[in-house]
Amino acid sequence: MATPPRTPEQANKVVVAFVDGRRLKGYVYDFSALKDCFNVLPADKPLQEHGVKVLMQDLKAVFFVKDFMGNPTYHDQAIIDEHVHGRKIEVSFRDGEKILGKTEGYNPQKLGFFMVPGDPASNNIRIFVVNKNAQQVRFV
Repeated sequence: MATPPRTPEQANKVVVAFVDGRRLKGYVYDFSALKDCFNVLPADKPLQEHGVKVLMQDLKAVFFVKDFMGNPTYHDQAIIDEHVHGRKIEVSFRDGEKILGKTEGYNPQKLGFFMVPGDPASNNIRIFVVNKNAQQVRFV
C-alpha cells in the first residue's frame, strides 16, 4: 500500500457506491482507473495507516465530491453545463439511478470512465463509472 497522505487535503473526498446499494464515504489517494482495487480511508480518520480495500468489480461508481454532507434536499438537475468539454452522456444503473453529464473518455472495453456531472451545482466534481455494472450508457 502506498504511503497515506499527511493531510486530508492531499487526498480526494469520495462516496463509493456499491452495486448492492451500500455507500462508503472517505478519502482516497491511490485511485487509478487502470487498477482493480483501491483503499478508502474513513472520513472521520483520514490519516490512519490502513483503509478499507475496495474492489472495482463490486462498484457501480465512485463519486469524487466537494464535501461529504452535500445538500440532501437538492437533486441534480437534468441539464448539461455547456462550458464543460466532452460528449454528452447518460448513464443508467440497475437500481434506477441515472446520471447526466459529459465525458472525454468513454470506452466500453475499459474498466470504466470518468464523467463530469451536467449540473454545475452538483456536489459531485467527477464520477468514475464502472462499465460492467452500468445498465446502459448512451450519448445524448
